[in-house]
Amino acid sequence: MSNDHHSHHSETHFTSTEVVRDIVIGMSDGLTVPFALAAGLSAAVDSSAIIVTAGLAEVAAGAIAMGLGGYLAGKTDIEHYDSELKREAYEIKHLREREISEVEEILSEYGLKGSALKTVVKSITSNRERWLKFMMKFELNLERPDPKRAFISATTISIAYIIGGLIPLTPYIFISDITSALKISVIATSIALILFGWIKGRFTGVNQGRSAMQTLIIGTLASSAAFGLAHLFS
Repeated sequence: MSNDHHSHHSETHFTSTEVVRDIVIGMSDGLTVPFALAAGLSAAVDSSAIIVTAGLAEVAAGAIAMGLGGYLAGKTDIEHYDSELKREAYEIKHLREREISEVEEILSEYGLKGSALKTVVKSITSNRERWLKFMMKFELNLERPDPKRAFISATTISIAYIIGGLIPLTPYIFISDITSALKISVIATSIALILFGWIKGRFTGVNQGRSAMQTLIIGTLASSAAFGLAHLFS
């Protein structure tokens, strides 16, 4: 039988881990912080308009702050990589023998030895760019960051925060009675937290049920604490 008839193995790995991380950061904070604020204000004020105004202000400020944090983190990754790249290039040029020994040590951990090890080491160290790339990846475990990563991270986190933050606030926009708005907000946000936790677990490889419950518990604890403190001091 021809090998063409053998089953074709296709690996499907989810590689956009940075995007998922940014969505998780933005959405989780967006769901919990405005929800906690709205729940807390529900115990302290008697106007939905105040809650909506304060909530939208928090969402705007939170989205900007979170986005800025994501941007700075992305820029820091790039600066760190460039700094390490310069340092490694200097060591290859001025500490050649030591760096060759480090290549041998790294490759020996993968089972290479004897003539095979020497051949591979010679191949790597014969080209400066290849050598530098090898050291960055296998010695320092660093991959070159995407130059657009900082902007993408900032945008992703901010949008996710806004989407998450609008969910607990929407009932207060359309319902003037605070008690009724709070009940609907709790239900809507709880459903959103469960769905978000399940989806997060699906993409990160964690048990979906556990991820959903953890996300719900965190959101519930945050909002309960805010509500209790506001009620205590109101």
